[in-house]
Amino acid sequence: MGLPYSMQQKQWMHVAVLALLLVTYVLAEVGKPEKSGKKERKSGCGDWQWSVCVANEGDCGLGTREGIRTGTGCKQAVKTQRCKIPCNWKKQFGGECKYDFQLWGECDLITGMKTRNGTLKRALPDADCPSTVSATKPCGKTKTKLQGSLKPKRGRKKKEQAPSN
Repeated sequence: MGLPYSMQQKQWMHVAVLALLLVTYVLAEVGKPEKSGKKERKSGCGDWQWSVCVANEGDCGLGTREGIRTGTGCKQAVKTQRCKIPCNWKKQFGGECKYDFQLWGECDLITGMKTRNGTLKRALPDADCPSTVSATKPCGKTKTKLQGSLKPKRGRKKKEQAPSN
């Protein structure tokens, strides 16, 4: 036994409306022009050339950098942008460059130094970073842990103190 006539009619009406919406959507998509990867420039302005980030205080943290572009008819040729220099990056190689370093090499007995090499991992936009760098440091005595200097492990209960009167 089927649905009453009015229920079947409503179901067909819903299907017809959905089909009409689908056809309208497909036709609208077909009529749209294809988008290219980049917008075409209407003016003769060149690309922005950005300076390195300069920290507001110290050698890391929040700062600014300046952008310049050339061309005829540019409304804006210079602008300033906020930027940030991460404070955990090696300053020796510029605050804009981050490197993956190898382990320290053996101690050179003649120079008393050991070295390690690093390859460029990441750089801030428009930073001029060498692809490889080398770091040196004096050879030091090997560190040994003393028995009494170990930190207490977490989870140990503290000794109960006698209440003071």
